[in-house]
Amino acid sequence: MTRDAHTGRTDVQLRAGFSRRRLLALAGAGACSALVAGSGRPRAQSQERPHIYMVTYRGETEVERGFFDYLQAQGFEADFTRRDIDRDNSRLPELVEEIQEVQPDLVYTWGTTVTLGIAGRYEDDAPEDHIRDIPVVFALVSAPVQSGIIPERAKPGRNVTGAIHVVPPETQLRAMQAYRDFDRLGVLYNRNEDNSVVIVEDLEELADEMGFTLLAQPFAEDDQGRPTAEGVEDLVVGLKEQGADWLYYLPDTFLGTIYDRVSPAALDAGLPTFGAAELAVREGGALVGLVSRYYSVGQLAASKVIGVLRDGETPAEIPAETLSRFSLIINMEVAKELELYPPLAMLNYAEVLT
Repeated sequence: MTRDAHTGRTDVQLRAGFSRRRLLALAGAGACSALVAGSGRPRAQSQERPHIYMVTYRGETEVERGFFDYLQAQGFEADFTRRDIDRDNSRLPELVEEIQEVQPDLVYTWGTTVTLGIAGRYEDDAPEDHIRDIPVVFALVSAPVQSGIIPERAKPGRNVTGAIHVVPPETQLRAMQAYRDFDRLGVLYNRNEDNSVVIVEDLEELADEMGFTLLAQPFAEDDQGRPTAEGVEDLVVGLKEQGADWLYYLPDTFLGTIYDRVSPAALDAGLPTFGAAELAVREGGALVGLVSRYYSVGQLAASKVIGVLRDGETPAEIPAETLSRFSLIINMEVAKELELYPPLAMLNYAEVLT
């Protein structure tokens, strides 16, 4: 085994003959036998630590830091196999095969793309291509119901539950209005990302209800249909020329990789930006955002892992939830460049980046 420098925990290395399912009697957990959601197989009590298989999208983030810190604070110990796809979705099928081979006690997934690739949709025509009989806990998924991961949040009904990170779109739009009212809202999105398409559809409905015009512009695509940053600065200028009052940064995975091109273009065009995720403001150069903190999302996901592995709950019965409190973050450097300062009352409760 190798020991992780950050967590002090060991990574389980794949080896022939790895045990199929392991459940432990952790300190204080008491003797119990629980069914694995979707499998109908009882977990045998053991003195071994549970094995958690983690799949991330772009390396370790604040989500994982919150996740590990919460487990440590709860005195919960586990062995981890950690895999990162480095933004390469084509790796997901091979990881599904690996999970099926080693049979961990639980799988942790980061984001909508990874979760769909590992767990699939609940109405799946080829369930054998995904993990259906091992508990899966996701973090940083914005719309699990609309994306088809689970049929409902309150009672997922399958082997998947997790932590939702996006503040409801209507709540974000109200915060946007409080900073600066708008008639036209610009959006850039990836047509190949289910999460983004779902949110654009939600925004279209809200546009009718709230009386604004939505200007939704998809990214350009290459010959294989993959999003590309080609001409993205022109897309930003085009939204401004169409009268957009805000550019709304969806929790779009591809958009998160090109903030360094989009945000400068928005600043040059005098177009304020509003982030739906913490990264958009802290690292992406957005003016303001109403967000769930990544660290806290990781803690919420960890609490659900403990519910499954220590307390014997099944993911099918554990609600997929968002945080109950959100954070308003204002990037004052961007506000100065745009000469677009927040209302004074907003400074009483916002976190201001200087």
